[in-house]
Amino acid sequence: MRRWPFGPLGGMPLAREPSRPYKRLMKLRGKTFIVTGASRGLGEALAKELGRAGANLVIGARNKAALEFVQAEVRELGVGCEAVAGSSASAEVAEGLVKAAVVLGGFAGFVHNAGIVHPGPLVFELAEAAYHEVVESNLTGGYQLARFAYPQLMRQGEGVAVFVGSGLAEHHLPGTGLHGAAKAAEEYLARQLALEAPEITCWVYRPGLVETEMQRQLREAEGGGGEATRALYRAYQRQGQVLTPEQSAAALVRLLEADPRRFHGGIAHQTDV
Repeated sequence: MRRWPFGPLGGMPLAREPSRPYKRLMKLRGKTFIVTGASRGLGEALAKELGRAGANLVIGARNKAALEFVQAEVRELGVGCEAVAGSSASAEVAEGLVKAAVVLGGFAGFVHNAGIVHPGPLVFELAEAAYHEVVESNLTGGYQLARFAYPQLMRQGEGVAVFVGSGLAEHHLPGTGLHGAAKAAEEYLARQLALEAPEITCWVYRPGLVETEMQRQLREAEGGGGEATRALYRAYQRQGQVLTPEQSAAALVRLLEADPRRFHGGIAHQTDV
């Protein structure tokens, strides 16, 4: 019978009390990782950085042409790379990502990086279609990926699950409310998975402010919260606080190569390397 590591108030003692003695994660070379949202930005940079470390990749994104371009570039690094186009919020796509990883061999885990923000409108201004895109990309995609990956990883007895989070999960800003709510739910999902399957090292990676299409959207936001959003994210850019995707991706790979178990059930930042 599985014993749940509940804390004194019924919550999980996150990150500080691993459910088993610390064991360094396997080397990345020869292992296979799934990366969602890999057609551009941080996901693309992460796929390439993992490839340089010798890992094989299964990459996913909705834009098939862009995804196949990244696939070709990763393969040029001398590693295996398969592409599965579509939203990871789809059970069929999520299952396809996991099946491809198992076929490549050495399936070690996933990084759920896919996410949509739709910045600018206040929550009650946001169109229903935009609502579904934000929630499905961030939360439903993570659930579907875990749904198919976890049984496989648990049969192996180890693995890693990383959910790309955001500081917006705990900070309120007009024009980013639904994205923040979706990220808060996604981070809660990661903590719950860490509790329910402690043999799989599961944590949230907050990548910092990264120069991606999402950042550009935030700097050009329109709607009831657009002014506040534009002002804040343009200030970040002026102050030189925005990282390149390559910088943040390299930090995540270093965390995977070091001792990721210390973040189990918790949050790692790109400054934690």
